[in-house]
Amino acid sequence: MKSKLEYIWLDGYKPTQSLRSKTQVRTDFGGTVEECPMWNFDGSSTEQASGGDSDCLLKPVAIYPDPDRASAYLVMCEVMNADGSPHESNGRATIDDDDEDFWFGFEQEYFLWDLKTNLPPGFPPGGYPGPQGPYYCSVGAGNAYGRDCVEDHLDLCLEAGVNIEGINAEVAAGQWEFQVFAKGAKQAGDEVWIARYLLERTAERYGFSINYEPKPLGRHLDWNGSGMHANFSNGAMRDLGDESVFTRICEHFGKNIDRHIHVYGADNDQRLTGEHETQSIDMFSYAVSDRGASIRIPVTTVQDGWKGRLEDRRTASNADPYKVAAVIIKSSKEALA
Repeated sequence: MKSKLEYIWLDGYKPTQSLRSKTQVRTDFGGTVEECPMWNFDGSSTEQASGGDSDCLLKPVAIYPDPDRASAYLVMCEVMNADGSPHESNGRATIDDDDEDFWFGFEQEYFLWDLKTNLPPGFPPGGYPGPQGPYYCSVGAGNAYGRDCVEDHLDLCLEAGVNIEGINAEVAAGQWEFQVFAKGAKQAGDEVWIARYLLERTAERYGFSINYEPKPLGRHLDWNGSGMHANFSNGAMRDLGDESVFTRICEHFGKNIDRHIHVYGADNDQRLTGEHETQSIDMFSYAVSDRGASIRIPVTTVQDGWKGRLEDRRTASNADPYKVAAVIIKSSKEALA
């Protein structure tokens, strides 16, 4: 029996990488990542190599059944140089979390984008819908736009085994969110990227593209923008019940603003303005239950005796979850060293 393996990777475009994929057909494939061979591609077509030395390698790292194709699998890959070393665009290889001590939950916001109008669904040509407010967690054709596409995506993620934990309509017309959780930073990144891939492919059928820009309608319009809030914890945060663990991490994050903002998504300055539930991009704050802070300490963390998680609210919707996880782990480990 023949199986279709869709190899998926991130290209080398800057400042924001995009998904690429191609199909390999295998005979008598058993469905494990160990059976997936290394594969090469033309890196000169993806901004990852020059034409004179264009071969890059795809290293399979995670596999999921593809519920949208017969006898098919989704294979998440790292990009390697021809000598087998990680390519400079390979954010997954920078994650220092081999023991999976860190858990991550990403809240991925995005806009559906109508290719006919070049606007989100629900936006009238040449104008704007009513102000934000009625669209968040809405129901009904007057406020919720694109639900069929979003529901199809949710079903496909669940069938693929992606640990997607929920969806909801967001504050602007045509804006939605899904949440992914995983124990282990690399798995969390894998599952966000697979969920994004399935979203892009599902949207094709509805005539939508997916817009991950943090402020696709402009920084001066009265919309919250799109983020990818990063909820995270490690063993010390989950188990010790020590407030100082959380304050030390937050204080250290505040000393390394540039390190984090560098990988928190392009054009994030348009979103992190100090308005619309954000802190200014060049400032840092943390507080319990404060959605206008850089880092929100959930009230449940306090109620549970300082056992739980933190939420970094600065991460933009177009950020690479691998690179986000890597910098959060680096700063957290330094803070607690």
